Parts: sequence; structure tokens; C-alpha cells
Amino acid sequence: MKNIEPKLIKLFKEGYCTPQIARIARTIDEPSATIHYNIKKLEKKGAIKTYKAVFDHKAIDEGFCVYVLVKMTAEAGAYPDKVAGQLAKHKEVESVDLLAGEMDVILKVRTKDQDEFYEVLRSLLAQEGIEKSTSMISLRQVKSEFVLL
Repeated sequence: MKNIEPKLIKLFKEGYCTPQIARIARTIDEPSATIHYNIKKLEKKGAIKTYKAVFDHKAIDEGFCVYVLVKMTAEAGAYPDKVAGQLAKHKEVESVDLLAGEMDVILKVRTKDQDEFYEVLRSLLAQEGIEKSTSMISLRQVKSEFVLL
């Protein structure tokens, strides 16, 4: 049988997951139609952006997690969304948040190992508008996306 796991993982990361309506209905003892209606209502008003899987990242060769704090140059700081948007385009970057305080952006980066992270970091820091960075390695993730691991 053909191994399509990498294709599935990519799609799940992009939001190709759906809620398990029957399971939700059993859990909260409500009819499936009511669950479906309320989910659609939440989606329509933009409260639910997407559905995605919560992974065991070691199992998909993304077990090395680093938080990278980024300081922008003064010029780039005038357009932080532009710089953050460019950083977000890297496939290894899981999340990008703009910050108030000493640093301007925090990235959550996932790679297979530190060698791969080094190459990603070099690519990130080569971007125009980056003044400096500080990296913090995650030793173990205990909770992700509101799910205890």
C-alpha cells in the first residue's frame, strides 16, 4: 500500500480536518443536527477559523521545537505585519506573534533536529528588517492547542 502520510500531514496542518459531530453529540447529549447547526453558525461568524490535527511532533520528524524572539530594525518596525508575514511563509514556522516590549516578534519553529533548525534560522535571519534574535529550545511540550499531551 502507498505511503501518503506526508501528504496527509501537510493537509491536516492546513486545516483539512472536520469536527466529529456524532462524537460531540454523544459527549454533550445533544442531537447531531443541533451540533451541526451551531458549528456552522460559529464558522459563519468567524469564531472558528479552521480545524486541524494536534500531532505528536516526534512521530512526524518535527520533534525539535524552538521559540525565536526577533528584534526588527527601526525601519522594519514601522511595518511589523510585513516582516511577520514574510517570516510566516517559512514552512517550519508554526506560529508568528507580534509582541509589545523589548522584542517585536516570537516565532515557534519546528524541525527534525538542531542541524535543520540552524539552516532555517540562517534563512530567517537573512531576511531584511531583522536586527537580532534570541532562541529558546523547548525541552518538552506538555500542552498544545488546549490538548494535554
